[in-house]
Amino acid sequence: MRVQDVMDRNHPFLYPDEQATKARAVLRDRGLRVLPVVDERKRLLGMISRGDVMAITSSVSLIRVKGIASTPKFVATTDMNATQAAKEMIRLDEWYIPVVKSFHDPTYAGVLGLEHLMQALLEKSKARASTPLSSVMSKKLVVCSPEDEADNVWRMMQKRSFAACPVVLKGKLVGIITQKNLLDSGALFPAFEAEKGRFKSPPKIQSVMKTPVVSLKPSNTVKDAAELMLKRNIGRVPVADERGRLVGIVDRQDVVKTLIK
Repeated sequence: MRVQDVMDRNHPFLYPDEQATKARAVLRDRGLRVLPVVDERKRLLGMISRGDVMAITSSVSLIRVKGIASTPKFVATTDMNATQAAKEMIRLDEWYIPVVKSFHDPTYAGVLGLEHLMQALLEKSKARASTPLSSVMSKKLVVCSPEDEADNVWRMMQKRSFAACPVVLKGKLVGIITQKNLLDSGALFPAFEAEKGRFKSPPKIQSVMKTPVVSLKPSNTVKDAAELMLKRNIGRVPVADERGRLVGIVDRQDVVKTLIK
């Protein structure tokens, strides 16, 4: 299986001199997590993520795409082995990578995401897909409370490179806060902003978190998690016990890592 067999060939892109606020709008309106940046000849220049655009607070910001784009840690080619590309993505903790035609031709060809690999691997790895989540979920949990201020939680997520954080009240899972929730709500907080910020009363997590939260049980399988992620376009799923207590979390990287072992 080659990268070209599973990648998204129609993933949108931007040009370096376009406004960064356009990138924010495209990511928000189309539910995307990354946007490649290309030149006039469609040669790959860089990538923009949700985290990059969440530092832009003004709807009339003059910042250009080239001002927030970064160099990708890894770039795949269309003929690269998809499993090898997946292993490198996991090693680098990258959920999306740009794809170019070849090492000699940096023309942008599409984006490879972990969800594309999940979909392709589910049928090929049926035995591994039956692995219970209790064996693959992360048990080192960082959580927040509904009463926490959204800007403080966002700063914590930025510092730890989290795209989401479970919300717990009295030991029970009550919601989840994601970059998308914050982006959709407009509660955007640049890392360089002063602690007091521009909000006299910063919004609470309870006002922007997603609820009711979708969760699975430790006895559910990797296949259950993968299918739920693909169906709902979510990156991670909290795992709760019979009493609703958070006991773990599983993300796309955990799923793909299990399927390609």
